[in-house]
Amino acid sequence: MLLSELAQKELIQVEEGIRYGFLADTDLLFDRSSGTIIGFEIRDRASKIPFLQKKETSKQYIPWSEIVLIGEHRILFGRTHFLDGAEFDE
Repeated sequence: MLLSELAQKELIQVEEGIRYGFLADTDLLFDRSSGTIIGFEIRDRASKIPFLQKKETSKQYIPWSEIVLIGEHRILFGRTHFLDGAEFDE
């Protein structure tokens, strides 16, 4: 499957049923040395609305290991993790 095909799929968290938009609305996180996908960084929804005052929020990402199912129209995943300056768990 091509990444462009994945980009059109909707992200849904399985445990709480929260919709996170489409994969195309995320940023790809990958290991520069090996090229493996680490996960997908979720963009802040408030940043899409220009007149709202931006506040400091912790960035979240969906680790590749949390992806449960890639279906025809949706990607189901377990939970998000918070990005910090430290190394990733993977």
